[in-house]
Amino acid sequence: MDARDAIKTGMNAERSLIVPLERTVGHFVKGMPMVFATPMMILEMELASADAINACLEPGWVTVGTEVDIRHLAATPVGATVRTVARVVAVERRVIRFEVEAFDEKRRIGEGRHARGLVNVESFTKQFGAK
Repeated sequence: MDARDAIKTGMNAERSLIVPLERTVGHFVKGMPMVFATPMMILEMELASADAINACLEPGWVTVGTEVDIRHLAATPVGATVRTVARVVAVERRVIRFEVEAFDEKRRIGEGRHARGLVNVESFTKQFGAK
């Protein structure tokens, strides 16, 4: 599959999440604050990016995260709503590049870039599947 045939710049998606205790840095690291963890924000950005293009993929194809360049700008407490936004900014043959942002009810809490690579599930499974 050549991504340029189906995916166009400007495609976008949003996700929303009410921050649960299990997604805080304090849940993962003893003694740290119970605020939205940076890796969890990045996960939401990756999922929004995938959501923006999944419907355009040919059967048997998926995308996987290959690059992240993210800044976490502000802390967000448990119970707050986080909204993540992803927008396609460039499409190469097998790589799709996104601008991503995250917001809570008060402000932008994260921003950056993310890339996803096209993967044929059958070929991937043959190479890396169960042995």
